[in-house]
Amino acid sequence: MYARRRRVYFWLMGACLLLFVGAWAVVRLFSTPVAVGMCVVAMVIPPVAAMIANRRGPDDRWWDDPSGDPQSDAWWDELDGRRRRGDR
Repeated sequence: MYARRRRVYFWLMGACLLLFVGAWAVVRLFSTPVAVGMCVVAMVIPPVAAMIANRRGPDDRWWDDPSGDPQSDAWWDELDGRRRRGDR
């Protein structure tokens, strides 16, 4: 899952760079408003790419990791309705 998110992130950032460089290297010679529009689209891509790269999937169980504090972990396990390893 992580590799796919990373790949999508790099593709989006590559498209951002391509839009920006293409807008001011080639497109501005023909139409400045189109070049500005391409830069506006390129400006929106990095935040979207960051959201995609940092999104948590359904199999990412980061909230279940123990904190290291036995009392806190026991309290959260009790709230979640789970038994501790020693209680079985």
